[in-house]
Amino acid sequence: MIFITEMFMGGSENNEVLLKMGAMSNYAIVAGGQWWRLFTAQFLHIGVLHLVSNAVIIYYMGQYMEPIMGHWRFLFVYLLSGVGGNLLSLAFGSDKAISAGASTAIFGLFGAMVAIGLRNMSNPIISYLARQAFVLALINIVLDLFAPNIDIQGHLGGLIAGFLLAIIAGDRTMKRYSVKWRVIAFVGLVVYVVFTVRTGMVIKF
Repeated sequence: MIFITEMFMGGSENNEVLLKMGAMSNYAIVAGGQWWRLFTAQFLHIGVLHLVSNAVIIYYMGQYMEPIMGHWRFLFVYLLSGVGGNLLSLAFGSDKAISAGASTAIFGLFGAMVAIGLRNMSNPIISYLARQAFVLALINIVLDLFAPNIDIQGHLGGLIAGFLLAIIAGDRTMKRYSVKWRVIAFVGLVVYVVFTVRTGMVIKF
């Protein structure tokens, strides 16, 4: 529905349309106070291929992660990872760039699966899925280095945020992290948010 709206408004690759609908723009966030873009950008996509590729990965990851984490924890980690990824993009991305897409949240799922796998290494299925998620994240980050107009900061940020959020939230059926590790992850997440916001407040041209 959102993508169709983009098309009707002038096209999903039109920068004006993307900005109107809430794409990431560091300048708009810092100078205009439009912090909601950190959340809304993950629902927009630039071109059909971008939408389809992200949808396929979300479907693939969701098939095995949602039963493990539970519906609400999965949604919690997914949405907040999207914001977490955009925060790193705010901190180190260009103020002139416009970015959008669910990739930040997808990398959050990669990070979350790795965190779950590290706590359940004795479970061969969970351990295998965690290794697959780590490999997928690594391959995509390497590809990001050679692809133009890719928000690698957003991807790395999503990975970090998803890892920490999964430790905090736990899962529905497997072993959870101890209170000590959950507190450490929460403190780490707070430090991450404060650092990225403070760094991002400096307009970079």
